[in-house]
Amino acid sequence: MGSSFNERFDQHGAWRRAFAQQLKRLGQWMGAHDLMDAAVGERLQRLEEQVRSDKVTVAFVGEFSRGKSELINAIFFAGYGRRIMPATAGRTTMCPTELGYEGGTAPSLRLLPIETRMQPLGLAEWRLKPDLWVNVALDMDDPAQMAQALEKVSEVRRVSVDEARALGFWSDEAGDENPRRDAGGMVSVPMWRHAVINFPHPLLRQGLVILDTPGLNAVGVEPELTINLIAQAHAVVFLLGADTGVTRSDLAIWRDHLGGAEDAFDARLVVLNKIDTLWDQLNSPAQVQAQLERQRHTVTEVLGVPLGQVVAVSAQKGLVAKINCDDDLLEASGLPQLEVALGTGIMGRRQSILRAAVAGGVTGLRNEARRVINIRRRDLDDQMLELRSLRGKNASVIDAMRGRIEQEQQEFEACTARIQAVRAVHLKMLRELFHQLGPRALKAQLAPLTEALESSGLKLGVRKAYGETFASVRAAMEAAQATGGEIQAMLGGTFRQLNTEFGFSLQVPVAAQLGAYVREIAAIEQRHLQYVGMGNVLRLARPEFTQRLLRALGLRLRTVFEAAANELEMWSKTATAQLDAQLRERKRSFERRIEAVNRIRQAASGLVERIAEIEAAEENLAELELRLSELTDELVQQPGVEEDLPVPDIPETAPQPLTPA
Repeated sequence: MGSSFNERFDQHGAWRRAFAQQLKRLGQWMGAHDLMDAAVGERLQRLEEQVRSDKVTVAFVGEFSRGKSELINAIFFAGYGRRIMPATAGRTTMCPTELGYEGGTAPSLRLLPIETRMQPLGLAEWRLKPDLWVNVALDMDDPAQMAQALEKVSEVRRVSVDEARALGFWSDEAGDENPRRDAGGMVSVPMWRHAVINFPHPLLRQGLVILDTPGLNAVGVEPELTINLIAQAHAVVFLLGADTGVTRSDLAIWRDHLGGAEDAFDARLVVLNKIDTLWDQLNSPAQVQAQLERQRHTVTEVLGVPLGQVVAVSAQKGLVAKINCDDDLLEASGLPQLEVALGTGIMGRRQSILRAAVAGGVTGLRNEARRVINIRRRDLDDQMLELRSLRGKNASVIDAMRGRIEQEQQEFEACTARIQAVRAVHLKMLRELFHQLGPRALKAQLAPLTEALESSGLKLGVRKAYGETFASVRAAMEAAQATGGEIQAMLGGTFRQLNTEFGFSLQVPVAAQLGAYVREIAAIEQRHLQYVGMGNVLRLARPEFTQRLLRALGLRLRTVFEAAANELEMWSKTATAQLDAQLRERKRSFERRIEAVNRIRQAASGLVERIAEIEAAEENLAELELRLSELTDELVQQPGVEEDLPVPDIPETAPQPLTPA
């Protein structure tokens, strides 16, 4: 059996740290040899930060009582010798719960009161108001205290039907789907809207984020959870009951919240949990195995997932087996097979994305550094020709050469005014581009949808409003792409002119490609249309729900627009940075040439010394270029964890149950 998820994530963390350290060494080396300007330094710093701070989010989704919290205990927290997340019979996790690690912050459980649903702010905005969360300290040396504190995520409160309706947990048209009333006419709703656990678990410290979600009703009333948090998870573990298979409510969660994201389909794992409920003395292991296989095949047919992505486990037996070091029970629980599937899939995808991003960035940095080296080499060649032409010449010839160099310098400096004019136009176009992707422009694009959703009554035409709004949003991104192309064309003309007049080697980078953001907008649209197309027609009639929906959409699209604007800004800096670098190198070249001529005029030995210095400088440049290739090749070609370890074969059959006693 291959490595567990914990082991592979440990290896992934070590790989990221080594990768980031190599990037840091590259930056230090480039800085020490004056090959890095401010723009190059910023790009390198961003790459290093991207690798160091990379997060991997795994969301556990399913209806109530499917064993999500128990599975989290079994995979991540068995080392504490007891349950950490509440996982008793009945409904346990009543609010969405995030487990992660924030450096410099004490271990704690932060809880957002359910009453915040009465206000239109989204979860991302509430995160910026820490004083309004309830904070519970966690004692890392006392597992019992931690478990007791985390029981708070299962707390409920009794409210009237009117208050439940205002909070989004009651609909007069929902009938049996509403919470059950007690004798006094009160109903139970979650005490908390969201929970964030800051926990220095080794995996969480390395960037793992675990999202534990409640059942269908709680997921449906929190748009930001579905549209943002679950949608952006790198892997989703969808839990079903091994004895029940896909129930109607399970199918509703899959269809309305998970199944439509085709671009992330390979990041879905379906878990048939509680296989131990099928173990009994009346059925042989072969009969239990056949029953499990029938369930797995039925799941693949109903949900449309490959058989290899349906894993049968017993989270409870797996937890017990880990705590008691029972290898036979652990194997029978199926937990190792699930951990392998998680580790192989998630780590492989994350490393591929990181390596592609870093390889592209490092290749650009290498090309820029080589361009600077070539400029220096060409200037050295020019100086060598000049100096060799002075051999045996008298002082008047040397003075004439000095005068010619000064004239070239004056002509070169005269062109800087023209360059500044081009930069002014460039900055103006860039400001217009940022305006196209700014919050005000986005708000204007969302205005028709906002009006449609905030109108009274049923929103029967909301799908049309969504379509028109997203068409406008996509058009804005495509317009930004076109503006970026115009900027590139303008800079290209200027660069070609400078190359002709002054022998530069300026080359405009390929225009920033925003296609990925257009595709992300399309994915958001798909999730939203899926969301409003389900049984949410009645919810959409409630103002507080539509406000949360609009907030969630606005925050998600703003994130996409800001990311696109940042990419365009970095592209612009990259394009202008090489101009700055070559202007700087040319100015230094003039200074060195004049200094050399002055030294030769003052001393007869100066010519020989200067020629020797240039020859040594040329050798140094060759060494610099060789070392640059070595450092960058290490980053571009570095193997990942998935290449260091054999990829395990995921069995096509469920684990064999223990023979009943």
